[in-house]
Amino acid sequence: MTRAEIFDVVRGNILEVLPDLDPALIEESKSMRDLGANSIDRADILIETMRQFKLSLKVSDFSGITNIGGLVDFLFAKISAR
Repeated sequence: MTRAEIFDVVRGNILEVLPDLDPALIEESKSMRDLGANSIDRADILIETMRQFKLSLKVSDFSGITNIGGLVDFLFAKISAR
């Protein structure tokens, strides 16, 4: 799976949880909080993303990630390591 494909999945999950969000606003440099996602929204996005990629991680594993690009990099590393 490519990094771009992972970004597309994350982007789709963000839009699923935040359906009123303009898709053009989803950039790797932004955090989900920047996009208006509260803590429950962010957890929902992470949980659905992990489910789609069949990853079993703790939500706390994501604590040091500050933006969408960091999330994509983290997921890419986890998926590539399988």
